[in-house]
Amino acid sequence: MPRPERTRVMCVANQKGGVGKTTTTVNLAVALALHGNRVLVIDLDPQGNASTGLNVPHHSGVPDVYDCLINSVPLAEVAQNVEGIPNLWCVPATIDLAGAEIELVSVVARESRLSRAIAAYPGQFDYVFIDCPPSLGLLTVNALVAAQEVLIPIQCEYYALEGLNQLIQNINLVRQHLNPNLDVSTILLTMYDRRTRLADAVEQDVRNHFGDKVLQAVIPRNVRVSEAPSYGQSVMTYDPGSRGATSYFEAAQEIAERGVKEPVGRNA
Repeated sequence: MPRPERTRVMCVANQKGGVGKTTTTVNLAVALALHGNRVLVIDLDPQGNASTGLNVPHHSGVPDVYDCLINSVPLAEVAQNVEGIPNLWCVPATIDLAGAEIELVSVVARESRLSRAIAAYPGQFDYVFIDCPPSLGLLTVNALVAAQEVLIPIQCEYYALEGLNQLIQNINLVRQHLNPNLDVSTILLTMYDRRTRLADAVEQDVRNHFGDKVLQAVIPRNVRVSEAPSYGQSVMTYDPGSRGATSYFEAAQEIAERGVKEPVGRNA
């Protein structure tokens, strides 16, 4: 896969839970890393699901992203190599992160703590993926301030577009006041069930609304995608031949090619 000229920092966000944010973060990161890109995943969700999916230790006491945000510990000290994937690192989230939302309120420059930590990282990455919690609190704001691009996974189900306006409004507020380079660059349709007319209708709605921001690759409902995290793996390594894995590979390929064609960090 082509490598971008400079680091692409992508925040994976949607305030709805269960739309495939973490699954998307993990599988895109693994796909890009397996094909020659240097990738860092930052788990910003207190549930720590991205850490689980990459089989990175994240029990209480493990140095994690909380230490970076609250205690200014350098990211390089908490990033862990992902076993079996040489170009992939993960900054885990432990349960300590659950309190960070409240603790950040009184911290100086609270919205840009993550941005500063990424900027101070001594190594050079091709991609940094930030897996956000399903809410619009200070952790998500930190991710939006640190990122140049927002990737929004949208589930092909009835309530898919509900709450999306609120997310877009918040992104616009962050762009106006904190990060003028932020751009909703990528929409990915997930949990697509070809047997239903509803999935088709949602896909058309999303494509009409967001145009060419929507990837051509669509992620189907796939048992292998759901099973993989219980083995501490991505679907890319758990079952590379499955429909879920090939779909995520196609999505990663599209994201990589778009990054080469378009200047990263442009305003929308």
